[in-house]
Amino acid sequence: MSSDAASDDPQDELAKLDEQLLAMLNRRCELSAQLDPEHHLSLAAEQRLEAEIVARLGARNAGPVTAETLRAVYREILSGELAMHRPTRVAYLGPEATYTHQAVLRKFGHGVVCEARASMMNVFEAVEKGHVEFGVVPIENSTEGAVTVTFDLFPDSSVTVVAEVCLPIHNHLLSRIELADIKRVVSHAQPLAQCRTWIEHNLPRVETQAVSSTTAAAEIAAREPHTAAIAGSLAAETYGLPILRENINDVAGNMTRFLVLGREEAAPTGNDKTSIMFAIQDRVGALYDALLPFKDNGVNMTMIQSRPSKRKSWDYHFFVDFTGHASDPQNAAALKGLGAQCSFLKILGSYPVAAPI
Repeated sequence: MSSDAASDDPQDELAKLDEQLLAMLNRRCELSAQLDPEHHLSLAAEQRLEAEIVARLGARNAGPVTAETLRAVYREILSGELAMHRPTRVAYLGPEATYTHQAVLRKFGHGVVCEARASMMNVFEAVEKGHVEFGVVPIENSTEGAVTVTFDLFPDSSVTVVAEVCLPIHNHLLSRIELADIKRVVSHAQPLAQCRTWIEHNLPRVETQAVSSTTAAAEIAAREPHTAAIAGSLAAETYGLPILRENINDVAGNMTRFLVLGREEAAPTGNDKTSIMFAIQDRVGALYDALLPFKDNGVNMTMIQSRPSKRKSWDYHFFVDFTGHASDPQNAAALKGLGAQCSFLKILGSYPVAAPI
């Protein structure tokens, strides 16, 4: 083979491109280090920078690189640059390799220090006490609905919602044995519910058991014969379990929404969402009157939930999400009108709408 032919080898070209990318990444990190330290101190600044870069490059991108790939690449680049300036600690409901862990990595990249906590309350407390900069907790699933324990922790907490993450949930059947040899399927209660019909059709006589997490399920399946787990790809990778069947969700497009908890309010971005909670007097038409200011001011509510206040019987807290920042004029007017009808009103946070999937 001639030297000219060898130089046209795609593998050689790829190797050269990899070297060029490495040099450019190191140069980018050097330039980033020269920026004002304040540039790296807020999640909002990192979110704005990522959005600006992806939008700018996306407008010039002729492919075949997708917008999602571009976003993921720069999320990791910015995460690594931030880690050079200061380690960012993020608490989440453990153990590792759960969907919440995946949500942390999706939002912050692999440059952060992920700290697993034993309970949702521990995540809230870690943020409140300053042990970590941020916490990530699930709030609702598109198939199974609200994660009630998260709602119940907000009334007595001082944390602020500073961001959201929407994670596609791909439930896989993990096992080292064939389908016909499975005698038990283990998972967290939510994935079991999300895959109920698939299990009934494909494993009709198999025992199902709810455990504390999808990671715990994968660990059990890795050591116990005739047991399979329903979990995500990160758990499969962590425990070396083959994916026996992919995407066994009963409903396509299954997603879980997570909230990022912090201690400082996020500035308006022009594409925001606000979360609030409130309580009303026990009288006829009270909820209608409380929500009327949203209609009158043209504010779009995207979610409403009620939870027992746990202070007295049949007393409730209401949780609402609506589009826009709390400081937007129409939203401020709606909140003022709502407050006049409530015995209690708390703004949980205004934050950027999650990037599209």
